[in-house]
Amino acid sequence: MNGIRARLLPQPMARLPTPGLAFGDYPQRNADDDRAGGMALARTWANRLGARRAPRLPADVAAAYRTALAGLGAVAALSPATAQVRGHLRRDGLTAAGTGQALALAALAMQRTQGLMPYDTQVLAAWLMLKGQLVEMATGEGKTVAAALAAAVAALAGTPVHVLTANEYLVQRDQQTLALFYAALGLRCACVTAALAGAARHAAWRADVVYTTASQLAFDYLRDHLALGGERDARVLRAQAMAAAAPASTPEAQLPGLCLCLVDEADNILLDEAVVPLVLAAPAGQLDSAAYRRAYELASSLQRQRDYLLHAGERRATLTPAGRQLINAAVAGASGELQPARRACELVEAALAARLLYRRDREYAVAEGELLLIDELSGRVATGRQWQGALHPMVQIKEALEPSPPTCTAAQITYQRFFPRYLHLAGMSGTLLEARHELQLLYGTPVRPVPLARPDRRRWLGQRCYTNAADKWQAVLHTVQALVAAGRPVLVGTDSVADSAQLSALLLAAAVPHQVLNATQDGAEADKIARAGQAGSITVATNMAGRGTDIRLDAAATAAGGLHVLATMRNRARRIDRQLMGRAARHGDPGSAEVIVALDDALLQRHWPAPVLRLVQALARLLPLPGADTVRSGNHPFGLSLSKPLPCTPRPVPSALAVPLFTVAQRLAEWRDRNQRRELRHADRAAAETYAFSGGVE
Repeated sequence: MNGIRARLLPQPMARLPTPGLAFGDYPQRNADDDRAGGMALARTWANRLGARRAPRLPADVAAAYRTALAGLGAVAALSPATAQVRGHLRRDGLTAAGTGQALALAALAMQRTQGLMPYDTQVLAAWLMLKGQLVEMATGEGKTVAAALAAAVAALAGTPVHVLTANEYLVQRDQQTLALFYAALGLRCACVTAALAGAARHAAWRADVVYTTASQLAFDYLRDHLALGGERDARVLRAQAMAAAAPASTPEAQLPGLCLCLVDEADNILLDEAVVPLVLAAPAGQLDSAAYRRAYELASSLQRQRDYLLHAGERRATLTPAGRQLINAAVAGASGELQPARRACELVEAALAARLLYRRDREYAVAEGELLLIDELSGRVATGRQWQGALHPMVQIKEALEPSPPTCTAAQITYQRFFPRYLHLAGMSGTLLEARHELQLLYGTPVRPVPLARPDRRRWLGQRCYTNAADKWQAVLHTVQALVAAGRPVLVGTDSVADSAQLSALLLAAAVPHQVLNATQDGAEADKIARAGQAGSITVATNMAGRGTDIRLDAAATAAGGLHVLATMRNRARRIDRQLMGRAARHGDPGSAEVIVALDDALLQRHWPAPVLRLVQALARLLPLPGADTVRSGNHPFGLSLSKPLPCTPRPVPSALAVPLFTVAQRLAEWRDRNQRRELRHADRAAAETYAFSGGVE
């Protein structure tokens, strides 16, 4: 029994992968190797018990850490100690003594270069990541420092480290901020962004620690795939060269392999964006602009139900037999892409979807004459991403933009298939526990929660629901006005750019000063979100805007009760709701959070039949509302202390009706997303088998 238990639980740390004889010149895990392994389900159940149990730094590692920290405290130069620790790690691997000494050295370097000594919880998180685990750290607990400690220890052991962050601003910020920290340990830190190219990009990838985004990393991996002819195992390349009696040579590659990756906001990258195909495109001729515009004109002349049907849930349109006859007759004798008629029908269906199912400032934005896709879960601009097929140029035509020329797929991959190729994968986020079983099954990475460095002072004020969006926005407006009058800073989370614009218009009409942060202003995101902690400030932001940026309260805001987070939606996943709520009461600060929603919100519309929602609206008018007198008397319905009472707000729906509706809808959305990722995983494996020898698609 003890042997079985030992196999199920996470194994002790071993020697980290490095390029060389043992792992090859381009280290990576076999593409067909299931990272979770055959015992994945058993490991999931074994980790179920430990996932909610707060871990501790092992006694031998903690003792080595404390001893080394005390011994290094009076040392003026860290260079001799760095050389000693580096030699120990590269010779013996991550032993308890070596790891403790390395963490102490990194912690002291952090104190001397950044002016802060890492918390014990940050050291614990770094140790867990070195073990190849995903760490849940609450928002504001210092994930950037924890990742830097882990990256430094791994780099001292000779392992190339890739640290992924949410966007290119954070990539550059973290690299510039921590460059002195790594330099103090004799390490070189670099960043890779879209603007970096050529020899400079190649040199950056050869740094000890590289900060970048997931998309930049994955696309360079695909370019390596093409450069190496689909074969990256240097040992195989050498064997082939020897068999041909030719000198061994390895084609030029950008990356030094896939050794160790630390993923910030791991749930967003490993789950929310896991199903997005990353396509490395190549030019495929000229676009027949006239044919596309003609198809768009034909789509505008069709009638719904008679000529076409809309499938809103799938965001696609299909022509009816009558509609196909109309299109066939309209393109008879035409040339170019309007022939054959079947192709014309495909273009018209894409035009219908673009016109009727894709909305500006929700699914996409337009800035400086460019069409920018918006990630639905994060509310951020998905830089470099395009819709496949004819949809993208049709939306461009809709917005009076020049349609993009067609491309063909040179290589493609998904995050769900890419990240398991790392020999050592770890990461962190504020919300991982809800998805711990799926993360274990997909990536073979256990999830462990790290305790708070300081007690949590957040007040949860529950959910209010109204019958329609107009009543919801009035309630939001009144709540914001009362909170600002009390000196509280307020962060309002919205579901889309359009919703943030609608709330901004209401605030402007009421002469309430505020700032708006949405997907079209990504460059100013960090600066705006950092000011959200000033007393009396109002920040209206899309879903997860500002992830990775600290909100610091000024003295007046702290005295008034801290930041109040007001969510105007329930997201597709509970963990995303928790991520937004975590912006309040960071690092032991005071704060509060609540949700204000409506029965016509997108989540309910997508997962409940319209007759059910109409029935709930009717019942809401008949049933007595607990606390209705409190609401009408001008006090906050959940007891929030305000210097100025709320104005009379519309009558909310009783919680007994509203809460189950949103709970069921959210669980259905989570189930569908999980099912989509599972189906994609099977499809990826099937595609890999089909194209195993093609060298093109993975």
